Amino acid sequence: MANFVTIEAEARTRAGKGAARATRRAGKVPAVIYGAHQAPTLIALDPRVVLREVHQSGWRSRLFEIKVNGDAARALIRDVQYHPVTEAPEHVDFQRLAPGETIRVAVAVHFDNEGISPGLKRGGVLNVVRHAVEVYCDPENIPERFNADLGGLDFNDNVRWHDLTGTEGARPVITDRDFVIATVAPPTKMAEAAAEAAPTAAAAPAAAAAPAKAAGGKKG
Repeated sequence: MANFVTIEAEARTRAGKGAARATRRAGKVPAVIYGAHQAPTLIALDPRVVLREVHQSGWRSRLFEIKVNGDAARALIRDVQYHPVTEAPEHVDFQRLAPGETIRVAVAVHFDNEGISPGLKRGGVLNVVRHAVEVYCDPENIPERFNADLGGLDFNDNVRWHDLTGTEGARPVITDRDFVIATVAPPTKMAEAAAEAAPTAAAAPAAAAAPAKAAGGKKG
């Protein structure tokens, strides 16, 4: 059974920029719950609650139960708009969840066993291609996160979709390939040393041939 975070909200009666500004002046964050073939529900939230949730990792896939005047709506946070200067939350968009209706959601990837990865222990760098993966799944079974095991990875090894755990019941949006999640790259200095060594090795035969050619010229 999915776990929902409960949020208490107040109902708003009016839409529009003027009404939203009035909500902010009252110390609240205007928000809307849409989707599931229902009319949008206008609400106002405590800004401390909004900040508490969005400062936690994986908030885009966290399930919320929003209570308004005794009614409850289950939803995901789809977007948060911030003030360009103060970075205070100015508006929140929720998508209402309907049982049995597949939704698209981004699930965070958690990386395990970095400390025992042979490549990382020897100075390699973990290049993360996707910190989250977009998938289709049932609202009641949204994964909290996917896990990637780095324990056996050496230089140039990677983690792909099929390597993740916790993906049961989730279908990736990308279906045409087994896409990369992260790669262990060699240390930069090691790569630079190899690049410098290659021209030196190539120049050695040419340097060795030069005296022979010169000697041949004198003989003639």
